[in-house]
Amino acid sequence: MIESPNLATPDDGHGEPRVPRRRGRLAIITGLVTVLAAAGLVQALPASASRTVTPFLPAPTGSQPVGTTSLYMKDTSRPDPWVPTVKYRELMVSLWYPAKSPGHKRAQYMTAKESELLLKDGKITTIPSDTLSKTRTNAFTDARPAGRGHSLPLVVLSPGHSKPRSELTGLAEELASRGYVVAAIDHTYENVATTFPDGRVTTCVTCEITKDKDWWAKLEKSRAADVSFVLDQLTGAHPKWKAAGLIDTSKIAMAGQSVGGASAVAAMLADSRLRAGIDMDGTVESTLPASGLSRPFLFLGKPATYTPGKSTEAASWERVWTGLTGWKRWLLMTGAVHLSFTDLGVLVDQVGIDIGSDIAGARAMNITRRYVTAFFDQHLRGKPQPLLNKPSASYPEITFCSPQEKTCA
Repeated sequence: MIESPNLATPDDGHGEPRVPRRRGRLAIITGLVTVLAAAGLVQALPASASRTVTPFLPAPTGSQPVGTTSLYMKDTSRPDPWVPTVKYRELMVSLWYPAKSPGHKRAQYMTAKESELLLKDGKITTIPSDTLSKTRTNAFTDARPAGRGHSLPLVVLSPGHSKPRSELTGLAEELASRGYVVAAIDHTYENVATTFPDGRVTTCVTCEITKDKDWWAKLEKSRAADVSFVLDQLTGAHPKWKAAGLIDTSKIAMAGQSVGGASAVAAMLADSRLRAGIDMDGTVESTLPASGLSRPFLFLGKPATYTPGKSTEAASWERVWTGLTGWKRWLLMTGAVHLSFTDLGVLVDQVGIDIGSDIAGARAMNITRRYVTAFFDQHLRGKPQPLLNKPSASYPEITFCSPQEKTCA
């Protein structure tokens, strides 16, 4: 989902604008029309000749082709947390993985039906209903997986609230091109639209809920339960993915953006299979136990929100930081905004829309990919990464923060 630059308003600490719920989503859709008109994907008013631009994700930098597939999962052990009349929890999960060779069909970024519902939610009928399904990706649907048995680390990705799992495709493709299996979760009823194999489409029930800190903490715990269930489905005795035997079950980790990143803390507390975690620009409401958390953790955010000692959002990271007893880093990306840690920063740049970022979307994605990959290479593969120890001349946008001293350098 492409957000309007008009949404550069103070957020609630989870990347959600402080605007009325219906008006907020309408503003997003209205901004989308502006973006697409600038891209030449719709006819601008007044009508004028313009070039057609097809949004695309930057190619991954790893050496391996990338395959992808989607999986349907059903947890009958618990009811849905947001729709109690549904006595089970259904999830859609996208997998990316190294492939033996490129396939013939590139994966869709978003389905036509999801695009249609997003536009209809804003009562917009002036552009093609499948517009958002046109973004060009780099992964090939159902390409043959590559790798030795039990050799590939697994990374779980969780998107921001109301956002689709597709918003982290660029990061997933990068990791897969470097030999990781990546599983991105659509958290049902927390996303504007999730399409299931039987054609059903669920919408965002949680978008209509009044939210406070306790609610966000509940959301983080609910996502942790989703993550554990997905791990069961991928690594259990009867895995949902036919190539699940490639996964090294001793090398599993999680990353997410906004509340998806904040949920990494709750997920790691609930599931010891997660050996490391990354929070990208998400305020954490979960509380660590007195014993703390000894597994590696990385905070990666924007200075406007997460400079130590400067905001309540930064205070949430400081609270967690004191309980992290293992390897940890607090990194900030100069010039970034909330979207900079997702594909969306790249897509809006391509169509010439200013979202308030002082760093190009492609550069922000490059940096995010580089540091996230370095973190997982070090903590899942045991390959030391000097990049994580001190500032780098190659990435001057990244500053290392010391919460104890309230400084970043």
